[in-house]
Amino acid sequence: MKKFVLLLTLLIAQSALGQGLYQKGGEDLHPTPPAVPKFVVFCGDTIRFDTYEKYERMDRELMAFTYMQTTTTLMLKRSTRYFAQISPILKANGVPEDLKYLCVIESNLDPKAVSVAGAAGLWQFTKATAKEYGLEVDAEVDERFHIAKETEAACKYLLRAYARYHDWALVAASYNCGTGGLSRRIEEQRQQSFDKLWLPEETSRYVYRILVAKMLFEAPFSFGFNVPERYPYIAPLQTVTTSEPIPSLVDFAEKYGVSYADLKRANLWLRDSKLTNKDHKNYKIAIPAL
Repeated sequence: MKKFVLLLTLLIAQSALGQGLYQKGGEDLHPTPPAVPKFVVFCGDTIRFDTYEKYERMDRELMAFTYMQTTTTLMLKRSTRYFAQISPILKANGVPEDLKYLCVIESNLDPKAVSVAGAAGLWQFTKATAKEYGLEVDAEVDERFHIAKETEAACKYLLRAYARYHDWALVAASYNCGTGGLSRRIEEQRQQSFDKLWLPEETSRYVYRILVAKMLFEAPFSFGFNVPERYPYIAPLQTVTTSEPIPSLVDFAEKYGVSYADLKRANLWLRDSKLTNKDHKNYKIAIPAL
């Protein structure tokens, strides 16, 4: 009987630990989520959580980010590396910096991410949309994995959507469900605010998740995360421009004193071991610093 009681006690403790409820010295080992704020400023607009519906939706996402501990920690660690590359491009294109949090929701800041639907990269472009916005996608080159070029393409989408909606929250919603689907719902429901529209559940969650992502990256301590180590962005040692075919990227890498593996990691958009380049396009290949 004593063994049974001890085992039951251990199981309850483990369960509580998994839920962030087990206390030591009067403090949670992992704290409860932050309280739902009265509002969040997103792209200069104030979004308030002044109804039960909006409050509960925000509360759900605050809990999700707090308790998906490994994923959230990895995103925080990656943020310095990828925001350093993304933010200047957004600024140069006149896109509010808060839109960088779309990448958090789209890809967990994983530049190699590929969805079950085939969307790829930090910004998760499908092949068709990537080509529509000027990205090259084929067996050897896939610019959805080129951080600068995919971010430029994302800026084109975001600015085109803003010209249509004049509201950045609606722009964010359209990034999930498409401008066609969003515009149809705006017209049918005669509403101009994302939180007054009946949207697909994924899209409704999407905007709230972006708002919570902003809260997380601005104040990770409030979610219970202490992540002092961030992965740094290390600029390439040099960039080589070529318009000639490259029969072997292994040979190319050796020529510049780096391994094939390091070259591929620095140029995820190179999808093969060669670059045929029949049209003699100019490609810029990053040579990583070791």
